[in-house]
Amino acid sequence: MMRVLIADGHALFRDGLSALIEQLDKTAVILQAGNFRQSLKILDGERPFDLIVIDPDMSDMPWSNGFEAVCKKSGGARVVVVSASENVHNIRESLELGAGGYITKRAETKILSNALKLVLDGGTYIPPVMLGHNSDNLAAGGKGKTLTNRQSQVLGLVAQGMSNKQIAYEIGVSEATVKLHINALLKAIGAANRTQAVIIAQKTGLI
Repeated sequence: MMRVLIADGHALFRDGLSALIEQLDKTAVILQAGNFRQSLKILDGERPFDLIVIDPDMSDMPWSNGFEAVCKKSGGARVVVVSASENVHNIRESLELGAGGYITKRAETKILSNALKLVLDGGTYIPPVMLGHNSDNLAAGGKGKTLTNRQSQVLGLVAQGMSNKQIAYEIGVSEATVKLHINALLKAIGAANRTQAVIIAQKTGLI
């Protein structure tokens, strides 16, 4: 049974995200908070959570102070930021403070779902705006891992949570070709599946 805390100032968004998480795990127990202070009160009074999804732009506390306080009380839970902001500084600071992922509210439902799966599997989801800042690492590979430019491009899109069909459309090739690239990059970095590939790539500096 997965325990989840969703902290966001908009009830409609909390309800929508709750429905999405219930699709990922029908046994999930989901609590909601409308601001930082409610979040901290819940974290103090409830059993530990597995996942905390939080919008740091809630108005009752400065985002860095409130977010850091939540992370300190997370009890080992994976913390994911979901925000309307695509500010690179805020994304980087959130990750440095302990976020396991940063998802923009503009992301499609499928990407949001895949990003949450990745974080729960132990990976870190980095939004496309940040992957663009790491293009040199993608091209060069990291710590002895070498990929072709196309494999690096596909890996970056996999890390964004895209399906094979979406990747094929993005780079202008067939789904069969995408599968070939993914199989080749899995072999190149020693990964058994897509999720593991992203985790390895993040740890070795490929993304």
